Amino acid sequence: MENRYDILFQPVRIGPVLAPNRFYQVPHCNGLGYRMPRALAAMRGIKAEGGWGVVCTEEVEIHHSSDLMPNLEGRLWGDRDIAPLQMMVEAVHQHGTLAGIELTHSGHHAPNLYSRVPPLGPRSMGVSGYHPWQTRRMDKEDIRNLRRWHRDAALRAKRAGFDIIYCYAGHNFCLAMHFLLRRYNDRSDEYGGSLENRVRLLRELIEDTKEAVGDTSAVAVRLAVDELIGEDGITHQGEGHDIVAMLAELPDLWDVNISDWPNDSVTSRFEKEGYQEPYIAFVKTLTSKPVVGVGRYTSPESMVTAIQRGVMDFIGAARPSIADPFLPQKIKQGRTEDIRECIGCNICVTGDLLSVPIRCTQNPTMGEEWRRDWHPEIITPTKEPKEVLVVGGGPSGLECARALGQRGYSVVLVEARKELGGRVALEANLPGLSEWRRVIDWRLTQIQEMDQVSVYPASPMSAKDVQETAYAHVVIATGALWGRDGVGRTHWRPIPGYDLPAIFTPDDILADRLPMGQVLVYDDDHYYMGGLIAELLSSRGCVVTMVTPAPLVSYWTQYTLEQERIQRRLMAKGVTLFTQHSLTSIQPDRLTLSHTISNFETSLPYDAVVLVGARAPNDELYLALKPALEKKIISTLRVIGDAEAPTIIAQAVFSGYLAATEFDKTSSEGTPFRIEYVEV
Repeated sequence: MENRYDILFQPVRIGPVLAPNRFYQVPHCNGLGYRMPRALAAMRGIKAEGGWGVVCTEEVEIHHSSDLMPNLEGRLWGDRDIAPLQMMVEAVHQHGTLAGIELTHSGHHAPNLYSRVPPLGPRSMGVSGYHPWQTRRMDKEDIRNLRRWHRDAALRAKRAGFDIIYCYAGHNFCLAMHFLLRRYNDRSDEYGGSLENRVRLLRELIEDTKEAVGDTSAVAVRLAVDELIGEDGITHQGEGHDIVAMLAELPDLWDVNISDWPNDSVTSRFEKEGYQEPYIAFVKTLTSKPVVGVGRYTSPESMVTAIQRGVMDFIGAARPSIADPFLPQKIKQGRTEDIRECIGCNICVTGDLLSVPIRCTQNPTMGEEWRRDWHPEIITPTKEPKEVLVVGGGPSGLECARALGQRGYSVVLVEARKELGGRVALEANLPGLSEWRRVIDWRLTQIQEMDQVSVYPASPMSAKDVQETAYAHVVIATGALWGRDGVGRTHWRPIPGYDLPAIFTPDDILADRLPMGQVLVYDDDHYYMGGLIAELLSSRGCVVTMVTPAPLVSYWTQYTLEQERIQRRLMAKGVTLFTQHSLTSIQPDRLTLSHTISNFETSLPYDAVVLVGARAPNDELYLALKPALEKKIISTLRVIGDAEAPTIIAQAVFSGYLAATEFDKTSSEGTPFRIEYVEV
């Protein structure tokens, strides 16, 4: 009987190589890079094991004049860089998957903080990232050198065993794209002026690469066909279209998207599945070569229709492959209900921007494949099944109960509320966060298939109740509550007036206890909550002012690529914004703000105040049970998630999984994960 998803598993030829199916993990950064090659190889290898037909690197620097430190990307500066990349190729090839490498010279995007050589560009211009220096305008010798560096890197990539080698012109991150853009390229020679001249460098890089490696390796082009800035940039109806038309049959594969990164990897709060299709659909009408497109596809039906409608030949993915490396295999096996769907939160992106190993809200094993020997589908079974009581059905409790059940333990999960999911169940009702419910839904789906895990909602537990159950092993996952006193990252003591009647917290908002009139939202948390509350209250008719001590609203969302969108939406909704201001006192009819730099004070009228500050862990049950542990009434007691230390949802899920993997393990001295050391 024909499977309706069979089209996704058809092999597709890419020049001299054959992809085994249409699942294509596009290049994506990960915070591992050249410094952690073993961890990187293991992470990519897991995706190949999970059924991805093509698995690519992140951007790989071809020369020391494209030095991206402190960001940890790939490197192919010289022959000594071949062996670390070869580890990834071998891990991928082990499962019959093609390995791709994205070669790049980053131009003015590379500050060269380590190499200390002048950055390069089509003209002298400011380096991105607000660094106070500029590029050197490239002359003809520089262009010849760039072509040679790229060719040498391609030959090294071929020696490493890569099947697909990229010429990169996307995301506004690379010289090839910088030459394409009129706002960067003011040259009057054959590399500037007309579009044909501005395309010349990209054409030459493709031709050089094909001549060097095209006998055994496919040559791909990654191109941003729209920058979403109108005629000042590339558009899919203008120069994006024309660039593809000029080069249509030259590469072996087109990998097309929109630019820059915050547009290409926009969060689910602002865009849904398949959002790039209107911009990239034209490409297949211009070329006979296979086309890769992205759009955070998580639904197999959407994938199938994208192929059938002729939008693309390969389902490109970064974030869905992170959330579930075994997505292709699950579709092939008819286990679509087991897919761990991406929620589009961009926690994965924070790893790259903060130069730490990649992480994922849905998949706690991401980035830990080598460091902790974790696998997204396999967990070490217990040799001695025991009964465990998990108190709290939020993200950490659900994940702990699920993973313990997978290991073979008998688990009882109790939750005080009628609905499981804790903070996620509440926050998913905020504007744009509906997909975050997948954190709950996937875990409940898995738990429901486990006879060894029992779930009891609407079951609050006291310390006496826990002891009366006679469970010897107890895990506390009781979450946290938002503070009511204004203490946060700026204030270390309560804000005067915090106890007045018209003071609210996010817990009130999440429980649908909403203020009215003129509302001030004071955000000293700096992630998504303050901005979402301001947006919600504005849409409910409140006149909202948002105040934050940070220099930007929702400051930490820079690392999830959504800060500008959040601020733009708040401004569009008429929310008054005060950055670099602290709320210093609340009186019955007015409140006082103080500028964090000048100390200048501003007085404002208000009807209500929402304080978004620190959260207090609900660890009372844990503390009340510690004496029972000391008296050996309970054999083991562990607190996890927000009840241990309030944090982001991804860390709460990680905490639950970690507790399950460490259950019954004897604690040992030293670092609990492997570290990659540089051999001297």
